[in-house]
Amino acid sequence: MPRRISRCQSWLATVTRTTRATCAPAPCSPCVYWNNFQCSEHTGTHFDAPVHWLSGKGLDDMASVPPRRLVGPAAVLDFSLQASADPDFLLQRHHVAAWEAEHGALPEDGWLLYRTGWDCRVGDPASFLNRGHTPGVAPDCARWLAEHTPILGIGVETVGTDAGQAASFADQPFPCHWYFHQANKYGLTQLQRLAELPPQGALVVAGPLPIVDGSGSPARVLALVERA
Repeated sequence: MPRRISRCQSWLATVTRTTRATCAPAPCSPCVYWNNFQCSEHTGTHFDAPVHWLSGKGLDDMASVPPRRLVGPAAVLDFSLQASADPDFLLQRHHVAAWEAEHGALPEDGWLLYRTGWDCRVGDPASFLNRGHTPGVAPDCARWLAEHTPILGIGVETVGTDAGQAASFADQPFPCHWYFHQANKYGLTQLQRLAELPPQGALVVAGPLPIVDGSGSPARVLALVERA
């Protein structure tokens, strides 16, 4: 019988159900142990490649992402207080400008890590999905970040890179997916422990699978911080 090895959220869980990664022992000799593993590309902490979205058609799939773009400096923008007060909170351009005025420019070939405190909900699937009310990025801000800043992607703590209500945005539904992937940039979702990182100075190492024609991959994402 297959057994559950982890409780993970799939991006499609917002419209269907929670996806659980499963494994089942494979027949072999008594000296060897392995499992068969199956899950969605977009399960748990995962990496979004540009081909995940129509706007990124023909750009990088998972096997085409250059290894050098899996490592980059982090800018951690903390809006956990705002998201706690308003689960539909949207990051705006003026928020980023204020952050840059205090901490410096967004790093070239780096990651914008958007801290909302949502990782504290990960043990409660209903609270994590929150009936589609989760924080995100305003459309004009997403477009500006994708087209006019030197970052290579955005990382979030929520189930996907866009706000829970992004499907209903009039000017551009799912703007992070649309604009970032159109610019051949990437997404990291369901990150945890961003509260432990400084605003600048951490180095992100993303470890997805190089799936041929893959639109995404579960990933182990590490952040390295220099010791004081």
